[in-house]
Amino acid sequence: MPETQPTRTTPTPAASPAAPTVPSAVRTLPSWLLGRAAARGRGLVAEALAAEGMKMWHHVVLAAVADLGPVAQADLGRGIQLDPKDLVGVLNDLQGAGLVERTPDPKDRRKNAVTLTAEGRALLRRCATAARAANADLLAPLSAAEREAFLDMLERVARVDE
Repeated sequence: MPETQPTRTTPTPAASPAAPTVPSAVRTLPSWLLGRAAARGRGLVAEALAAEGMKMWHHVVLAAVADLGPVAQADLGRGIQLDPKDLVGVLNDLQGAGLVERTPDPKDRRKNAVTLTAEGRALLRRCATAARAANADLLAPLSAAEREAFLDMLERVARVDE
């Protein structure tokens, strides 16, 4: 009598549990809503920047160098509140891509001064356009007057401890 192979069946996946719902006591908190809006905004901006080949922190550093440059590397890190080790990695990436230059700081030759290159300025302009478009998408559900009022209120809330 020929030996038969056991029949193999593919297990049926268990029904996935419904996504957990956020309790109403939480989802109505302004802090929770702001966090959700911020996460959505970061996602939209990150996607827009990625289309330009940029990451969020790389964009932040480029924008800060544009505002402050030439700027000492240490001052740059303190200004944007980025750990010095992380800043070095971002600057290495940006310098490798030809977007920034690090040269001895003329005020203190022990420090590096960071400046944008022409390529860095051009990319920053494209990224600024992309970020503005992403933020317009974020605020699209609001009328122009609502956006203006919302931004005014948001700035007041964000600066309450300043």
